[in-house]
Amino acid sequence: MHRERGMRSGDGPTSSTDTAAGEPWHSLSTAETFKLLETDAEGLDAAAAGQRLERYGPNRIEAAKAESWVITLLCQFVSPMIGILLVAFVITLLLQEYADAGAIALILILNASLGFWQERKAARDVQALAQLSAPSSTVIRDGKSITLPAEDLVPGDTVLLESGNKVPADVRLFSATHLQVDESMLTGESDAVTKDTAAVDAAAPIADRTSMAFSGTLVRSGRARAMVVATGTDTELGAISEMVKGPTGKTPLQELTNDLEKKIGIIIVAVSAVLFVSGILLGNELGEMFLTVVALAVASLPESLPIVLTVAMSVGVSRMAKRNALVRHLPAVETLGSTTMIGSDKTGTLTMNELTVQQVRTPAGTTDLNTLNAPGQQLDPNTRLVLRAGALTNEARPLADDPENFSGDAVDAAMAKAALRWEAVTRDEFLAPPLAHAPYEPELGLSQTVRKVDGRRVLFVKGAPDALIAASTHLETVNGPEPSGLDQVRAANETMAAEGLRVLATAYRYLHQAEQLPGGTEAFPAPSGLTFLGLQGMADPPRPGVLEAITQCHDAGIRVLMITGDQPATAISVAEQLGLPAGAEPLTGTEIQTLNDDDLYQRLTTVGVAARVTPADKRRIVEVLQAQDHVVAVTGDGVNDAPALKAAALGVAMGASGTDVAREAADMVLTDDNFVTVVDAVEQGRVTFNAIRKATHFLVANGAASLIAVSISVYADMPLIFLPIQMLFVNVVTNGVQDIALAFEPAEGDELKRKPRSAAEGVLDQKMWIRTGLAGAWMGLAAILMFTWALDSGRTDEYARTLTLTLFIMMNFFFVQTSRFENKSVFSSPFSNPLLLFTAVGALGLHWLAMNWSVSAALMGFVSLSAAEWAICAALGISILVIVELEKLIRYLLAKR
Repeated sequence: MHRERGMRSGDGPTSSTDTAAGEPWHSLSTAETFKLLETDAEGLDAAAAGQRLERYGPNRIEAAKAESWVITLLCQFVSPMIGILLVAFVITLLLQEYADAGAIALILILNASLGFWQERKAARDVQALAQLSAPSSTVIRDGKSITLPAEDLVPGDTVLLESGNKVPADVRLFSATHLQVDESMLTGESDAVTKDTAAVDAAAPIADRTSMAFSGTLVRSGRARAMVVATGTDTELGAISEMVKGPTGKTPLQELTNDLEKKIGIIIVAVSAVLFVSGILLGNELGEMFLTVVALAVASLPESLPIVLTVAMSVGVSRMAKRNALVRHLPAVETLGSTTMIGSDKTGTLTMNELTVQQVRTPAGTTDLNTLNAPGQQLDPNTRLVLRAGALTNEARPLADDPENFSGDAVDAAMAKAALRWEAVTRDEFLAPPLAHAPYEPELGLSQTVRKVDGRRVLFVKGAPDALIAASTHLETVNGPEPSGLDQVRAANETMAAEGLRVLATAYRYLHQAEQLPGGTEAFPAPSGLTFLGLQGMADPPRPGVLEAITQCHDAGIRVLMITGDQPATAISVAEQLGLPAGAEPLTGTEIQTLNDDDLYQRLTTVGVAARVTPADKRRIVEVLQAQDHVVAVTGDGVNDAPALKAAALGVAMGASGTDVAREAADMVLTDDNFVTVVDAVEQGRVTFNAIRKATHFLVANGAASLIAVSISVYADMPLIFLPIQMLFVNVVTNGVQDIALAFEPAEGDELKRKPRSAAEGVLDQKMWIRTGLAGAWMGLAAILMFTWALDSGRTDEYARTLTLTLFIMMNFFFVQTSRFENKSVFSSPFSNPLLLFTAVGALGLHWLAMNWSVSAALMGFVSLSAAEWAICAALGISILVIVELEKLIRYLLAKR
């Protein structure tokens, strides 16, 4: 928890936690707070406020700055593979091989352009989501009430709060009337918190600091006057924002591809060095060996791999956008595919963040409203009376632009919705002004309203069950009011509370003709002689489809852990509804403070719920799991989720209801705020990774074949088998278009039935490395045999290279088809990727065009081939398909045995 210097003489507070005396603001009396702030209930004058504004700065939290386009562009050139190409570009320039240098430069520019465009586009899209606003605030300045932009507030200001206001800074309350504040975005607590002015224990967590209201939270009902104690980044919201600043770690895919590029780079550099020294010792010219080394590097490097990675992830981004997920950083689209744990916030992510009446209990029985189809299904009279009373003592009001939803206290809104939905009251009855009304009084635990019904005045009361039971003398039954049975109400209340429901009771009493109604500011008397109607059980319901989504996650080998700031009982109730493990005692923030990392990890393996946790606790949970090689994704919408979103391998924020701080900390934003979309992301992430694996297999096998062929040609004292520009043409133009088409490979259908891949597994697993080596060795050997035969037949170097390159391209035509499936035969679905078939045929057409167009033929050293020579290359080329399909068949038969 952050600390601050606090108030010294002539100085001021710097955050909402501690004062100069070492005591937090929430534990001080209002008199002590006024003294430390050097102010009073009448606030500051304009001069003092101006001085403090200059000292502390504006009351705002700066949004994360977008990355400079220059940095984004330079990042496209940071990889071992690109580094080798840059060196090759310089060497070819020095050797005045301008055609080769131009071709290498073109590849570098193409790769950088694709990556730069996609990253900048994603940044612009997310920036458009952040609709930052500067709310105003009512302040006492120079003894007068004025409205100021919230960013002009300073410590020591007196602000006025009322229903519907967003709290503009961290404030210490000194006057509060029926004040309830929704702090779910900060604490994860789904219920509004009742506030008062009494000091609380210094060690109280944020959710229990009832004498404070925090920046960014929402006043649900009531009004208050308060002193500003912290502004801007010194607020609790600002402290969380500071926790999420800093660089984001690399994703699993970035780690894997960087590792692969390093390995390929080391091999190429090592082989090139040995080949260069050997060639010089064998008597070759220095310039010739430099060109040979460049040819080797260009031939062996999978130059189009960065392009393919960008395209594959861009395809994933596009597919995810259609499923309501906006990806900020390209590698994030794959990360969910490798996720082993999802830590999800409860309020607003797994649940609707909206109290809903789910159950009504009366002496007539229990009515589960979730099973009814309003309004066609009739309610029994007792249930109707309970809903009616809840709506007629109510301060919620329909929103002007959305009459089906309500402003005001969440309990009032829930009761109003239920009564109107099941037609327990008409809209006119609900909106009619009462004869008298007393809002919710925390001291009494109830609210009261007098209405005129059928010509008689009726007092309706709603509130805590114990308070209404104590004020009641009768119980409404199917036979009318009876002076007994209240004991069964207490039992029903305990049962509903144990089910995780928030329970409210309703009651009524007909007023005698002589009874006078309270007038003006006159207080209502405490109710008595009531007839108890029944109980309403409310809860924040799970989002539709979340239960099925969590089941799919489990089937995919992914554990889902609920991490919430809400009460343990509420969290356990929701967890049971969603199928999360809830048998063990939930992990709590208090317990987390007592555990070391090893013990915390052991607890996390046995529970499905972590409740009453702070933002720092959430982040620690993520870090402990990731230290044990878990790939952790975190979902959330509140400021309290932001540190965990930032620390996770992949942070997923809610776009519609989420806070700006949460979105800025996340890698992916769900525009529909639906956890179900996470499952779509898991599936698409695995499809994307599989496409990258297939493309990598194809490219690395080609690189290995080229490395073998070039190395053998040097040691056999042959002419250079491939020129640099020829290999760039093959790797990027002919093979490249096919490899990019692999990125569009559709799902195979079983992605969500596979377990997450091992953290130790690279882009290519052991099986794929063996297959890659086998294919590369055969293609390299076939190329050198064809080159040797052509030279021994007395053909020119240009003819031998053209024939060998044609065989190489033809082998790739068949190889790319069999690369589409890891385990299945290509013959099981030969036409499921028509784009790949089209590009494979197109690659052959491009090669034929390059050989027969005089300009390109002269530039790349090609000669024309006859139809018979093309046919020979095709016949030999199909051998690679036969070899790989045989390897798959043998592996299948061995596994079956």
